[in-house]
Amino acid sequence: MATFPAMTHIALHVEDLQACIDFYAAYCGMKVCHRREEDGKSVVWMAEPGKEKVFILVLIPGGPGHKQQETDFSHLGFAMESEQAVNDIADKAREAGCLWWEPKSRPYPVGYYCGVRDPDGHAVEFSYGQPLGPGAPGRMDWEL
Repeated sequence: MATFPAMTHIALHVEDLQACIDFYAAYCGMKVCHRREEDGKSVVWMAEPGKEKVFILVLIPGGPGHKQQETDFSHLGFAMESEQAVNDIADKAREAGCLWWEPKSRPYPVGYYCGVRDPDGHAVEFSYGQPLGPGAPGRMDWEL
């Protein structure tokens, strides 16, 4: 029987490490779970509380900044527990000047979502009603 790998992390090379740490803590509830010095720079691992051994975001300092174009829908996705929670994130981001996509609703499995730019320029989606995470409707009829 074949064994398949498990996705454990995404690594982002960021221009301003502390600004990104602050963003992912404030908007995503992530905490620093590991920090190490490498070539005189701190490499930081962040995770949702309780998920430190499941999936992490690695932030590597010294990046050039991410110049994501408006037609580039690459993003990190976070599930929310309600549409109101998506609206609250959008309001917070609008006030901070980093709202990327206004809240909108699309047919299942996309759901209700908004987009926010992190300090490095990466798009971060906050959604409700997708078949993953909190607020998942419990149906998986989007599978082939």
